[in-house]
Amino acid sequence: QLVESGGGLVQTGGSLRLSCAVSGLSLEYLAIAWLRQAPGKEREVVSCISRSKDKFNYVDIVQGRITISGDSANNTVYLQMNSLKPEDTAVYYCGTRPRSFYLCSEYSSAFTSWGQGTQVTVSS
Repeated sequence: QLVESGGGLVQTGGSLRLSCAVSGLSLEYLAIAWLRQAPGKEREVVSCISRSKDKFNYVDIVQGRITISGDSANNTVYLQMNSLKPEDTAVYYCGTRPRSFYLCSEYSSAFTSWGQGTQVTVSS
């Protein structure tokens, strides 16, 4: 089970830290990503951390502004987002790949388990 939190309404330039609490399986066995879906757009993979702790960012406009991290002790994955822009407005989800897939992917369809999402709204 995945439970996201930390979203909210912020002004342009603000910061948020999203959390994804994972239960039922240790982070040590998962490739886990943060994805987002803006109104009228497809869900896209923003950032991913593989089972071997390699980290990937897949959206050009967030490069240098976001950091994904994992806390094995709390079985939680975070997404630190800085210098937020209105185009970052979306529902943010965490998603995991099936356990047999330990690498990250740029394709949202590769992630088969999802949380309920947390809304991030950036005002201009």
